[in-house]
Amino acid sequence: MSDAAKVGILMGSDSDWPKIKGVGAALDEFGVAWEAHVMSAHRTPEAVAQYATSAEQRGLQVIIAAAGGAAHLAGVCAAHTVLPVIGLPVPTPDLGGLDSLLSTVQMPGDVPVASVAVGMGGPRNAGLFAVQILGGADSNLRRKFAEFKHQLTDKIAAKDAKFQETLREG
Repeated sequence: MSDAAKVGILMGSDSDWPKIKGVGAALDEFGVAWEAHVMSAHRTPEAVAQYATSAEQRGLQVIIAAAGGAAHLAGVCAAHTVLPVIGLPVPTPDLGGLDSLLSTVQMPGDVPVASVAVGMGGPRNAGLFAVQILGGADSNLRRKFAEFKHQLTDKIAAKDAKFQETLREG
């Protein structure tokens, strides 16, 4: 945990970490300090409320809440803070994460929670979205993100050029 954390990552269970650790990797890639904790919207609601209520005072600027099943963690966080909250639905064995996704995106009016995909690119995108949010007030971070986007363009152009070669060969 870092005293200079800008992003707080909450997960409903420690077993979620292997599925979502791409969040931390994406934040590390841009040099964004983060902290992570296990808290449950249903089993430790007071701890979640305290965390979200004190987040801004502690220097956090974005909260990423990852949960599976009845994934109410992001909504509970959003109810207790003015900070942006990104919901990260975690895949589940029974429904593949559809339950998590629906629980995350079905927020009532006036309680905004951004949401990313279940599995695949979801964790990385949650981290990258947090970087974009932070970049709104940090020109250096915004510049780094612009460079990242430019590198993506170059990467895809190179892949297309290689693909075009294979088409001509085969």
